[in-house]
Amino acid sequence: MSTTEIALRGLTSIPVLAFVLAVVATRLRADLRLPEPVYVFLSMYLLLAIGLKGGVGLRKAGLAEVAVPAAFTVALGIITPLIAFGLLRLMTKLDRVNRAAIAAHYGSTSLVTFTAALAFLDLAAVAYEPYMATLLALLEIPAIVLALFLAGDSAGGARGEAFREVITSRSVVLLTGGLFIGYISGPQGYEAVQPFFGGLFQGVLALFLLEMGVLVGRRLHEVRAGGVGLILFAFVMPMLGGVLGVTAGTLAELSIGGATVLGVLVASASYIAAPAAVRLALPEANPAFYLTSSLALTFPFNLVLGIPLYYLMAQSIA
Repeated sequence: MSTTEIALRGLTSIPVLAFVLAVVATRLRADLRLPEPVYVFLSMYLLLAIGLKGGVGLRKAGLAEVAVPAAFTVALGIITPLIAFGLLRLMTKLDRVNRAAIAAHYGSTSLVTFTAALAFLDLAAVAYEPYMATLLALLEIPAIVLALFLAGDSAGGARGEAFREVITSRSVVLLTGGLFIGYISGPQGYEAVQPFFGGLFQGVLALFLLEMGVLVGRRLHEVRAGGVGLILFAFVMPMLGGVLGVTAGTLAELSIGGATVLGVLVASASYIAAPAAVRLALPEANPAFYLTSSLALTFPFNLVLGIPLYYLMAQSIA
């Protein structure tokens, strides 16, 4: 299968088309919003399913094989928010607090973009390392903590509480807990739950992206709030992050699929863990800036165009 065919299959996959449907329907004022308990269930399912699969993969690979990619990932978790903070200073007129808040989102990662990348590679039959969820967990925290310090005195005494908020958040607990459970139970234990956590995964992802499409559709009108510079940043930063992630993955001797996933991780922007921490530690930061840029601009870009683009990067660099 050619690269163009792989990209087209990704763009026309059911989860991506469900997302596009929800965005269009929401702009037409149709109500496709899922009930809150259903949304919570779907997010918990995805987090635990990815954690379990990653834990089993980590068990198969062994900790020694993960050490080098993990070191590169932690380094990226520190470098990426610094780059984002500097770019925002050059491209926008935002103050230090808002730049730090946005940097926290772009230094952290998006579970749903990661999940969509795995679905894209599975659809294209492109192999990737089975422990990629471990790298996802490693990227979730460092950038948020660093961004709180980039804000200077504005975070004040809330830094400690914000750090606790991140550590005990649903995404971190379920993801790391799933990694631990999957690692302990191993392939035999996972086999018993695979029909639920594996067989239903694509369908659950489609429903979750339907909800994400509704959220994006409702925030599109806020895009202009941050100015042209912020809009450009929301597209430039993921491409730069994709180059960094793919290059680091290749240097860490990941497969083309693995380098693609790491590129997606670095290119994505958080809208689950980071908003909770930023809301607590930097209440004066404007959500119209950090949520709109990450959710309404970068997320759709990565979902529709970014993932195939990072795959092409991985092929070229390899």
